[in-house]
Amino acid sequence: MAGVQTAVALREQGFTGTVTLIGAEPHQPYDRPPLSKAVLLGKAEGSAFDVDFEALGIELRLGVEVLGVRPADHELDAEGGPVPYDVLVLATGAEPIRLPGAEGVPGVHLLRTLDDAERLRPVLARQHDIVVVGAGWIGAEFATAARDAGCAVTVVEAADRPLAGALPAEVATPMAAWYADAGATLRTHARVAHIEPGEVVLDDGSRLPADAVVVGIGARPATSWLSGSGIDLGAQGEVVADAGLRTSVPDVYAVGDCASFPSGRYGERLLVHHWDNALQGPRTVAANIIGETPSVYDPVPYFWSEQFGRFVQYAGHHTSADTVLWRGDPSGPAWTVCWLRENRLVALLAVGRPRDLAQGRRLIEAGTALDPGLLSDPGRPLKAAVV
Repeated sequence: MAGVQTAVALREQGFTGTVTLIGAEPHQPYDRPPLSKAVLLGKAEGSAFDVDFEALGIELRLGVEVLGVRPADHELDAEGGPVPYDVLVLATGAEPIRLPGAEGVPGVHLLRTLDDAERLRPVLARQHDIVVVGAGWIGAEFATAARDAGCAVTVVEAADRPLAGALPAEVATPMAAWYADAGATLRTHARVAHIEPGEVVLDDGSRLPADAVVVGIGARPATSWLSGSGIDLGAQGEVVADAGLRTSVPDVYAVGDCASFPSGRYGERLLVHHWDNALQGPRTVAANIIGETPSVYDPVPYFWSEQFGRFVQYAGHHTSADTVLWRGDPSGPAWTVCWLRENRLVALLAVGRPRDLAQGRRLIEAGTALDPGLLSDPGRPLKAAVV
């Protein structure tokens, strides 16, 4: 997403030089969200971007893995030989974290690429017993699709609740009931000891039947190939970019899941592993490559997830120090959680309340002061709480 959008944004903003898009996968560039939904369930064959690369004068080099970069020489080391560049954009995304000891065990799957989705599609079609490791966003989305396909699904999560890495306990705990409502089993405080063909063994000795195991325990920036390049990496292995998405070396930018950036809005560096970041960041990169109007990247992060018949949306960025305010009953079908800092909205999670999300995103961008009492009334529009 980030690479394609950067190439397209360069053309849209008037860049007339050569644009080359290099990718290790052999497929036409594709969108990822449908992989856990329509593609997985066989409702779509693929999710290739509707972009006429030839008409835009964008050269695709597919099935070419890049092995390293030498900034001093302005060259990439790639399969088939070196590739010179004037300006380089790193858009390598993230790669799934693998479960230790599960390498090479039959029936163990990841869900990140088109090939992953195509390997899993017949598993769902055969209505197998499936164990999902990890109750994060991808685990919940896959479990949803597997239940839709008629599979028996057990989700094991090492933490005490789903989405433990993303949401505080008071917000995530009500979501645990969604699994049972959908006919899936959620086991928390459950760690995988090892996986055997046909079974997942937990550290308490219990055994779960598993025709297939899907691992969704997170992702890390795909940056190991930058080792020795001199490009600064952060604590999570991400490329450290500045406010214009430039890296620490000249003529190299980074965008999307592989890069963190300083947020003036939130006063800290953000690493955002979501689709909207890969859509918005390329416009800043393109503007700064062209150089006519310097551009700063400081978005209100946004993402959505479809799980267990619910449409979940999140905008902004919160910390544990922010005040949590509820709109609606979390046991019901539609509710919103707001995070406030000095009576200003900094983030919100909306379940089945898209109007709250749309208005809240604008309020976050504006930094408007709000009345918490009015904000907590789910019968009032969010914008009616403006002081």
